[in-house]
Amino acid sequence: MASLSLLNSLSALTRPLHTPPHLSSDLSRPWAQIAPPRSTNHLCPPSTKGQPVCPAPCAASLLGTGERAAVSLPLPPPQPLLRHLSLTVCARVDNVWRAVCASWEPQLKTPLSMETYTQGIIIAICGNFLISISLNIQKYTHVRQSQRGSSQPYYKSALWWLGISLMGLGELGNFAAYGFAPASLIAPLGCVSVIASAIISVVFLKESLRASDLLGGALAITGTYLLVTFAPHFAPHVTANMVERSLMSWEFLTYIFVEVIAFCILLYLYKCRKMKHIVVIMLLVALLASVTVISVKAVSGMITESIQGNHLQFTYPIFYVMFILMVASCAFQIKFLNQAMKMFDATEVVPINYVFFTASAIVAGILFYQEFFGLSPVNILMFVLGCLLSFIGVFLIARTRPKIKTDRVFISMGQIPGKRCTEKVQPETKSSSYGSLASKLMCNRGVHTEES
Repeated sequence: MASLSLLNSLSALTRPLHTPPHLSSDLSRPWAQIAPPRSTNHLCPPSTKGQPVCPAPCAASLLGTGERAAVSLPLPPPQPLLRHLSLTVCARVDNVWRAVCASWEPQLKTPLSMETYTQGIIIAICGNFLISISLNIQKYTHVRQSQRGSSQPYYKSALWWLGISLMGLGELGNFAAYGFAPASLIAPLGCVSVIASAIISVVFLKESLRASDLLGGALAITGTYLLVTFAPHFAPHVTANMVERSLMSWEFLTYIFVEVIAFCILLYLYKCRKMKHIVVIMLLVALLASVTVISVKAVSGMITESIQGNHLQFTYPIFYVMFILMVASCAFQIKFLNQAMKMFDATEVVPINYVFFTASAIVAGILFYQEFFGLSPVNILMFVLGCLLSFIGVFLIARTRPKIKTDRVFISMGQIPGKRCTEKVQPETKSSSYGSLASKLMCNRGVHTEES
């Protein structure tokens, strides 16, 4: 009885929508109890083959005698009221879906022109090449000062500042490349810096060339070719509205929640538990690098959008939020990276940092910018293969790099077995032992000269 009263009340509420009054009494009856009339010729237009045009009895024909009979035809269509309500709901859902698709389509599938795609690749390669030149210039500055025995600080050398300037220019090129090409492509191209650095060190710094260098360079170049060929050729149209929508998506919120928990655990192990393992430090750098990639591409994309004159993005607060996030994540990333360089050798830090940074950048590009959306499985497989080849090539190049040949012979205090390296090897100037080692060496040299 409660269900019958509820149905009657619903039918009474919907009568202003032009519902026939005598239809409300049939709403409480099950569909199986409503039999079609014996003849529907007065309602359905006749067909040439003797069958009615309507495949099932019309709604108006259900107002007949109401005799109970077994119906072999399929269930009749909904009542006009229910059909009207269903059509209204479907129309509204369709409008909402079209609006959602229209708002997300520019983000998901914005094909890049070949010119824009090529510009991003060239800018990234040139930027990484400048970084490799700057690193070798700084290395040459330190080697030259070591050979000359100069006590002048390295930061007072004009050559060292030239290397720093080239590094800044190269990083600026990488920053600009994120505005032209997908982040999942720009990050793996960092292997170009490792390849160029190995070539420059052999040619100019007179380092020995090994077979592993040739093999690693060939693998890295092959991987770079696969990355450029099979990388996504479409990128999101980065605007302030797109960045805001991506920040509120459930994929990114889940990812950033997991990343914050992992970062806190690793930071606890590193600071409180004193776990000074290279993997722990480089994972901290990689987690910060994913935030850096997201913010760098957002800022670079919005600047590119503003320069092209499509729409000014500097008026949105999200631009300044991403800019602050970019600066903060870069600063902490450099801090942890420097700590790793102090505790471990560069041959360990460089390849591990490249692998972790590339992996975090690809994951950030997939989740935040959805760069792999619509990419074929073959392209994804070849892209992953290119990444693996680049990883192996970088490991082979950076593995146990030979020492630079110098003219001076010196003893490294860190290589004495069983002895700990002290911070101050030279005694204080006010100490009585200050200069005694040099005096002894000069005396011995004079003795040998007299004897000769």
